[in-house]
Amino acid sequence: MHRTVWLLLAGLVLVISIPLLLGGGELWRQLADFPPLLLALMIAMIFACWYLNAAKLKVLLAGRSGHLTHRQAMGVVMATEFAICATPGGAGGPLTLIALMKQRGMRPAQTTAVYAVDQMIDLLFFFTSMAALLIYIAIRAIDVRLGWMLGMPMILMATGLALILLIGRYHARAIRAIAGLLLRLRIRHDRRARLMRRLLVFRNALAETLKMPRHLLLAAFFFGVLHWIVRYSVLYFALYGLGRHLDWGWTFLVQMLSMAAGQLTLLPGGAGGAELSSLAMLTPIVGQHAAAAAILIWRAVTYYFYLIAGAPVFLYLAGRPLMRKIFKIGKQQLED
Repeated sequence: MHRTVWLLLAGLVLVISIPLLLGGGELWRQLADFPPLLLALMIAMIFACWYLNAAKLKVLLAGRSGHLTHRQAMGVVMATEFAICATPGGAGGPLTLIALMKQRGMRPAQTTAVYAVDQMIDLLFFFTSMAALLIYIAIRAIDVRLGWMLGMPMILMATGLALILLIGRYHARAIRAIAGLLLRLRIRHDRRARLMRRLLVFRNALAETLKMPRHLLLAAFFFGVLHWIVRYSVLYFALYGLGRHLDWGWTFLVQMLSMAAGQLTLLPGGAGGAELSSLAMLTPIVGQHAAAAAILIWRAVTYYFYLIAGAPVFLYLAGRPLMRKIFKIGKQQLED
């Protein structure tokens, strides 16, 4: 737990220190001139993101968690996203969602299936968004290097989507292959049986979630798309408040690529990688000082605020025992 806490603190320091070091003294002047009303609007956008994610969660749960009000769903979303931001690789997010839904009578396999479908929706959105951006780059004859920057993430996401489709189509063969692999690894019979039982329960829960009426799945996808459009507009407004009018599509691309780079650092919130990559893409266009100020505001709204607002909600809904558990999971993930 202590190692994960130190990593979280290191990530928080990186989020601030990189823009401060590169922005210099000019950074403070630009921050002081930033319109307070625009900052309030950006905070309101984050609440809108939580509202949309709560709506998506309610659709995917389909009443299996009992009567869940929108306010309660927002609490679950805020606590889960706090855990994602506070742990390496977001490892604490699924565990938090499972624990909170278990309090409402849902089995872990059912919650895991809901989380898996949620991630599929995000994966499909990012894949289609990157495909649209590639077309945009080709039509507008923008720097070809951007196409190469998008190429690798698109290949990875296309591979992930293809694997999901293949496993869904041939799930029986996949389960038999996993059973054979466990046998070859000489895992004890009782443990092997327990693992296979959990896998089968998860498969059934996932199939149940995916068999929802098509209009409900489309509604969940719609809420997911709106959430990412709102969240990925924060950087655009940060630059606008600093007097830099940049194309919205460009700021969307910067955020997508920088957050993907941040995942490689394995620090909570992608600290370090997100800041450096976004600075590298923005500095040639808006200048180093403005880029540093915009990134500091952007990360304060989309990372610090998630921690500040989510922590009390997490402690109220889940409590300290679960916090210790998710930090322990984060530590194990780093050691692995």
